[in-house]
Amino acid sequence: MAGGVRKRGSTWSYYFDLGKVDGKRNKREKGGFRTKKEAEQALAAAMNEYNNAGTVFKPTEITVADYLNQWFDLYCRTDLKYNTQVCYWGIINNHLIPKFGIYKLKSITPALLQEYAVELKLHGNSKSTATGILSVFSAALNYAVEPMHYLTSNPMHYVKFPKIERKPRERIILTLDEWKQIRDRFQNTRYYIPLMIGFYTGLRISETFGLTWDDIDFEKRTISVNKQIVKRNLGTDVRKVLEKRGKKELRSSWYFTTPKTKTSTREVSFGETLYQALKHEKAKQLQDEMKYGEYYMIHVKKIEIDEKGDKIIRIVPLQKCVETPLQRVRLICIDENGQYTSTDSFKYCSRIIHHEMHLAFDYHSLRHTHATLLIESGANVKDVQSRLGHTNIETTLQTYVHDTKAMAEQSVDIFERITQSKTS
Repeated sequence: MAGGVRKRGSTWSYYFDLGKVDGKRNKREKGGFRTKKEAEQALAAAMNEYNNAGTVFKPTEITVADYLNQWFDLYCRTDLKYNTQVCYWGIINNHLIPKFGIYKLKSITPALLQEYAVELKLHGNSKSTATGILSVFSAALNYAVEPMHYLTSNPMHYVKFPKIERKPRERIILTLDEWKQIRDRFQNTRYYIPLMIGFYTGLRISETFGLTWDDIDFEKRTISVNKQIVKRNLGTDVRKVLEKRGKKELRSSWYFTTPKTKTSTREVSFGETLYQALKHEKAKQLQDEMKYGEYYMIHVKKIEIDEKGDKIIRIVPLQKCVETPLQRVRLICIDENGQYTSTDSFKYCSRIIHHEMHLAFDYHSLRHTHATLLIESGANVKDVQSRLGHTNIETTLQTYVHDTKAMAEQSVDIFERITQSKTS
């Protein structure tokens, strides 16, 4: 359900789309507000009243395009994290609406969906892409059954997903020699500390680059993973962000958000190597701040309210000479002059590794390598699961632990010891 505010003369008005019924677009509009903020507040209240009071749509009338927009407003925008919303809307806008938008919702049958599933395979889509598209549509259709009661059953439940062979991925497990090359190559750069944290702890990229110095307990030698950092727009419909990406008025900022899952909130222990690297980095940052003085870049926290009504912390960069009442936050991943080293800027590091060392590397390679080396060396799988912050141990074993030559040899040695003890 698209909506917005606009100025008419000296006052503001709001409007929102009620959908298309019998080919005619219906809108609700009200004006006379003195300020833009008043109009926006009234819009939110009106849309909430509309959503809670019921819809003018009838199951026999609503199109798939209108329904998917409605589902996105009622469910996705309120229940899903921002990056997930971006992913879902990409699937809706690029795949589902172009294919099924003009259909009446009631006309979507298992046969129609089965044909589409096969079509996705024949067009060369990967297993993850095809499954992702079908799963999003299935979730939307489930919502149409309950709580909307537009459908009596989900037609996707009768569809057999086509068997698509998983394309072999480029290697992502580093040898110790490769890791040493990477470490030495970036020894005195802004990327050194993020690389060290990733290799020695297995943290996700959003967790590493969201770390602050108060997350580090040097005495206990633990890292508290209690947040992640994401790049997003605030107060703007995801659909508008994607339509106007790159334009000045929709320029995004970095925000602290809650961890990916409940189990992602955790404490991760680290050893002597990372301890020394972090101690050195903290001391160096204090020296750099004195060196640059008023020209040093600091970061402060600005509390804002997201589209769900929850508090969200925006990271605002300022020169040290600028006075502000906002609380300072001391990020770990920064450059010599205090500038934030973001997940975006780390892409440059990955490109260097790819071109100079011919390695299929990204930050997640460190996480995969960390888990595999631990399991390979006999670490407890439950402990590895805890370090990685996985909800299910299957994720740890199936996704992040890779078969290696060392594992194979270890299995042979174990079997030899067992058989020798039994037969001797």
